Amino acid sequence: MPSRQPGEAYYRMSVDEAKEMLDTDQNAVIVDVRNSDEYHSGHVTGAIWIPVDEILTRVHELPDDKRLLFICAAGARSGLACEMAAAMGLDTERLYNVEDGTPTWIEKNYPTSNGSNP
Repeated sequence: MPSRQPGEAYYRMSVDEAKEMLDTDQNAVIVDVRNSDEYHSGHVTGAIWIPVDEILTRVHELPDDKRLLFICAAGARSGLACEMAAAMGLDTERLYNVEDGTPTWIEKNYPTSNGSNP
């Protein structure tokens, strides 16, 4: 079950929890915040791709009616992206950090795309 640490502006979750939420909740999307070569080498199918360095200038591209599941390689950049989204005024109840990252997602054989495929 996603959890929140005291003082944090987002929930923490595993890839298993993310997969379950994406499968059962049409109001959830994954946001990949890794760089171009990482994203193109393999990403969650259907992910919105906004590198962490572009979150502040592209925050308007994030759906305002969905839970946002931020993912990177190991949870650090996605946590930062959650903080940035919160700082830009997004509802913190909609912000999630997928802590174990895309490599774990791929290892578990969850739906993955390569290149610029969605």
